[in-house]
Amino acid sequence: MKKIEEITLLYEISKVLNEHLDLKKSLYKVLDILSTSMGMDRGTITILESFKNEIVIEVAHGLSRKAIQRGKYKLGEGITGRVIENGESIAIPKISKEPLFLNKTHSRQKKPLKELSFFCVPIKKGNQVIGALSVDKPFDKEYSLDEGNQLLSVTATMLAQHVINLETIRLEKERLRLENQRLRDELKDKYRITNIIGNSNKMREVFKMISQVSKSNATVLIRGESGTGKELVANSIHYNSNRAKGPFIKINCAALPSNLIESELFGHEKGAFTGAVRQKPGKFELADKGTIFLDEIGSISLDVQTSLLRVLQEKEFERVGGNKTIKTDVRVVAATNKNLEQAVEDETFRGDLYYRLNVFPIYLPPLRERKTDILLLSDFFLEKYAEENQKDIKRFSTPAIDMLMLYHWPGNVRELENCIERAILLCEEGAIHTYHLPPTLQTGRESGTLMTFSLDEAIENLEKEMIIDALKNTFGNVTEAAKALKTTVRKFGYKAKRYDIDYRHYR
Repeated sequence: MKKIEEITLLYEISKVLNEHLDLKKSLYKVLDILSTSMGMDRGTITILESFKNEIVIEVAHGLSRKAIQRGKYKLGEGITGRVIENGESIAIPKISKEPLFLNKTHSRQKKPLKELSFFCVPIKKGNQVIGALSVDKPFDKEYSLDEGNQLLSVTATMLAQHVINLETIRLEKERLRLENQRLRDELKDKYRITNIIGNSNKMREVFKMISQVSKSNATVLIRGESGTGKELVANSIHYNSNRAKGPFIKINCAALPSNLIESELFGHEKGAFTGAVRQKPGKFELADKGTIFLDEIGSISLDVQTSLLRVLQEKEFERVGGNKTIKTDVRVVAATNKNLEQAVEDETFRGDLYYRLNVFPIYLPPLRERKTDILLLSDFFLEKYAEENQKDIKRFSTPAIDMLMLYHWPGNVRELENCIERAILLCEEGAIHTYHLPPTLQTGRESGTLMTFSLDEAIENLEKEMIIDALKNTFGNVTEAAKALKTTVRKFGYKAKRYDIDYRHYR
């Protein structure tokens, strides 16, 4: 190739690389130019995927999609693998005479009609080889292999920044994929059915129902008072279902104004209403192939109920202001703390929608109906918030346990969690005592925990509790226990005898 032709070729390559923002499109154009100028039959740009230690074809000319997928090499494998491993160009005058040539793409005939020459040059990022540019062209005994190598080496240098950018994009995509997979695995582990705390008979029934319905596509209606853990059950259903790899979209119907909820659920077209400056996909569209969780479903208006009924029945909808019908494959999990049966009677909730939602109802019992779970939950929250606040708090005192058990918990598990978190923040000792618990538990009429005590009885109970705690913490060592309470051994022994506390029980 004459020098003037080489300069023209390199100018064309430079022009292509600078005029296209699309990296791959630029690289394809470069291969097209090489094909025209060098009479190239096939050409490839390969990249070393460092996270897999594998060489793959990024762009190619003259190869089918299947051939590109087959063209994968390990470092040192074949000509391409050797060039990337050693960082040195290789030119083969006749492919048929080269035993190292692997033909992994199966794009060249075993008994070729014409002999081919093969060139492969490294693409470098500084001193690091990140890929290779390879070309095969019809054999020409007058064509200088050194000149071909030199031309392709200059081209590879010009391509380097584009390949570096592609490598960066690949690495970022792989990092995001791995991070996404890690988060999905973490969520799946976090929302395992066994991670929902409770061993009462009523909760065992809930676990059984979650297991039965998770693998199906049935619509689920979760019933229960506020704070009982309806969202936790919805999470568990999704992450234990066949849709776990799909999106999980949550929407609180009560938190959205009635005039916006339809747009939020189904999306809207540009100009559909004042403020709709662009097209917006709705939650049902985003949740395709996954699950949508509609919390507080009893709060939606009748006109939105009509659209929701259509999605449940026909699996289709239109965006607000649009006329294009959009199909969606979404599993619906709904939750409510309202009496939907009464709402149907009052004609504030559609009966047909209620029956569509109520395919598989799950009832979550209030905390007052699962007393045996209170201690399990309390211990869980104690460990969680003690670690979070870096406090060495190991247990609840006996009177504190009694107080937790006697309270009626109108706010259910959410109230219990808030109560334990508050107690952890106030506590500077090794155990939670009654005086660390909120006043609602200490003086609440429903609990009756302290209302029956006189002042003298309350003082005696507190003294007894402190003596027992001191003995527990010192493993029955009276001297150390007295020191912890900042009193004498004589006074400590007197009080212990008065309350019939035997230090030997704590050794």
